[in-house]
Amino acid sequence: MPDRRLPTLDLKRNYDRVRNEIREAVDKVLESQHFILGPEVKAFEAEVASTLGVPVAVGCASGTDALILSLMALNVRPGDEVITTPYSFFATASCITRVGARPVFADIDPDTYNFKVDHVLEKITPKTRAVIPVHLFGQMVPLETLAPELRSRGIALVEDTAQAFGAVRHVGGEIQRAGGVGDLGCISFFPTKNLGAYGDGGMITSTREDLAKNLKSLRVHGSTATYFHDTVGINSRLDEIQAAILRVRLRHLQEWNEERRQAAARYALLFREAGLMEWVRPPVEAPGNTHIFHQYVIRCEKRDALQAYLESEGISSRVYYPLCLHLQPCFSDLGYREGDFPEAEALSRDCLALPIFPELKEEEQEWLVSSMEAFYRK
Repeated sequence: MPDRRLPTLDLKRNYDRVRNEIREAVDKVLESQHFILGPEVKAFEAEVASTLGVPVAVGCASGTDALILSLMALNVRPGDEVITTPYSFFATASCITRVGARPVFADIDPDTYNFKVDHVLEKITPKTRAVIPVHLFGQMVPLETLAPELRSRGIALVEDTAQAFGAVRHVGGEIQRAGGVGDLGCISFFPTKNLGAYGDGGMITSTREDLAKNLKSLRVHGSTATYFHDTVGINSRLDEIQAAILRVRLRHLQEWNEERRQAAARYALLFREAGLMEWVRPPVEAPGNTHIFHQYVIRCEKRDALQAYLESEGISSRVYYPLCLHLQPCFSDLGYREGDFPEAEALSRDCLALPIFPELKEEEQEWLVSSMEAFYRK
């Protein structure tokens, strides 16, 4: 067995950097004995809204709930269609079915892994009520052409920002922030995210103040006053301890994202120096984008064999995602077949996520790349 290991993510290293700040923040909440939708949640909502330049930020229990609440707030119903990508985490599509609507998929760009905007526009029908772009792995979808087109047609834009808090796009001298462009933005604070809590948590951001009251009601069973319910909502609240932790971590996020970018640049350099570009395709940062590398996902030959070899060397890696959403058994009633989205299906066969986190050491990356070189040259 290897005498050392490299995980895909090491949360303990990150905690060591903020240990005292976190403990002080948590202790403050414990002393207050105010645990649900209190001052820490309110302050964190305001800080996120300010960071993204939006008027509304509403905390909830998870990124999945953020998506469901967003569609509920938009009154998406059975018979409606919502367009999204077939290459994403399950919640992106399951939230659509949870409100009774039908997921409609559009194929992806083989370089950025995000859906193609022109394919989305081709999928629009009179039943289309919303589009959910996923800023996958930390890189924004180019929304500058999609957003105004959807607005002109009365179709809502709901950004899935679960993996991209802090990602930006430069368009015509202006900065667009993931979660700050569409009608609604959905954020996950799952512990593995760039801005991760120490438990579950989520948030909905919005450029539309008219949705704020509805979102705040829907997260507490549709109630606007205790025991009085205007509609049927769900129970989905961000708790005070997680908000306090996230407020600490938000202060450091820009630095941590930049460290991820530096690690990504180092990977690309090491691949070139090792002569691996014949077998390995690093992720592509689209012009105008600032990629924050929630995951560092390469495309590679002999993916499964490479992954097994790296594991034998003590190096962990992950496959995101081995089966596209349109081919999941639970969505068989949608009528999709293998071959319907060739780019997404090809990516699911040759993608591999390598270790990336702010504290990743240069010597660890060198070890990984030398192991890959040994595999491909043997």
